[in-house]
Amino acid sequence: MTTAHRPALSGTTGDGGESRRPPAGVPARRRRFRTEAVSGYLFVAPAVILFAVMGLYTIGYGFALSFATWNGFTPNWKWVGLDNYADLLWRDPVYAPPVQAAALNTLWVMIFVPLLTVAVSFPLAVLLNQVKRLQGVLRSIYFVPYVTSGIAVYFAWRYILQPDGAVNFLLGQLGLGSLQEPQGWLGNPDTALGTLIVVIVWGNVPVAMLLYLTGLQGINPSVLEAAQLDGAGWWRTNVSVVWPLLMPLTAINVLLNLRESLHGFQTFLVMTNGGPGTHTNVLGLEAYRLAFLENLNPTLGLSSALGWILFAVAMVLALINLRVLRSRV
Repeated sequence: MTTAHRPALSGTTGDGGESRRPPAGVPARRRRFRTEAVSGYLFVAPAVILFAVMGLYTIGYGFALSFATWNGFTPNWKWVGLDNYADLLWRDPVYAPPVQAAALNTLWVMIFVPLLTVAVSFPLAVLLNQVKRLQGVLRSIYFVPYVTSGIAVYFAWRYILQPDGAVNFLLGQLGLGSLQEPQGWLGNPDTALGTLIVVIVWGNVPVAMLLYLTGLQGINPSVLEAAQLDGAGWWRTNVSVVWPLLMPLTAINVLLNLRESLHGFQTFLVMTNGGPGTHTNVLGLEAYRLAFLENLNPTLGLSSALGWILFAVAMVLALINLRVLRSRV
């Protein structure tokens, strides 16, 4: 008795194997995918070209300029290699001392701005997180310093800190006339830098507080309840439970404030311009002066070199912060 052979099904070979022919719709899908890919490239091309011209070219141009002397007007540079870096750090008697003094002031800012920002923003976020009513209104009020125009805020602070400003007036009304500053809080070399640090912290607290508040609202309530059942009070719970859980956010806040302290100079430029004397001069402001306030002196290379030094320091700090953060996660 013979067995009838069934005809091979469509899409299969006679021996039962799968056919190598692709489905009929595959070429059409491939063509459509290629068309969409080309369209996507065309859409992003202007942004990529703009970044290449305004970003990569500018970065490369500035890096090359750090090895040359130029005043911005002569047609040619004068290549000097690493002399700009040596002149800024120790060798040049004209440019090295101001840079060293500015580096010391920048160091104080980098230490106290992150420290005070965290010390103020974390307790403020904890208290705000416990408020049940008008929390949105309070958030908006605390966030006002960040969204207000920086230049307007700086001029307002200058007026408040003048010899006849609001701070001295308030101290006099409270019977604390001995604490008044007759020269103004920005005119006294002993108080100028500390006053600017307070102003910077006042502007940085809103963002840090909102980051902490977001982290607090993401903590599992059962963790806090377990700590309370173990006998931990409000203070112990926040110090031993909440603070360690928010350590990654603390690292982010510290890194953001370090970057702002290292590169930012707008506050110092508008409020004191580095004075009195050089007591509030910082590295960012010194780089600005070398680039734009040296008349026709060929100091653009020095300014670029100082900018790249700041960039290198920022990268080192970011790597250290990332390493510490990974070790705690």
